[in-house]
Amino acid sequence: MVEQIDIQKFDELLKGDKPVVCDFFATWCGPCKMLAPVMEEVSESYADKAIFVKVDIDKNMELAARYGIMSIPLVGVFKGGELVEKSLGYMTKDEAEEFLAANL
Repeated sequence: MVEQIDIQKFDELLKGDKPVVCDFFATWCGPCKMLAPVMEEVSESYADKAIFVKVDIDKNMELAARYGIMSIPLVGVFKGGELVEKSLGYMTKDEAEEFLAANL
């Protein structure tokens, strides 16, 4: 399950040992709505390898600014508190699995 979180929870998760996969989205974004079920599905396959979350950029603008997020949807992989890879735009399930396999 992909939990929607705020900046405080996000910062807490980055301090942990497990990689964090974050779907940066907005409620008004069509491609974001299309990506949400894909992320839910792949999160089940990769639950042992990473924590999956989503962040509404309209409610967490400071976080979006911190990572220079100017377009959405954007999926970021964070390791050791750092953004190590990102994918911009809608992904199919196969593309999401390929992205995660290469970056987790």
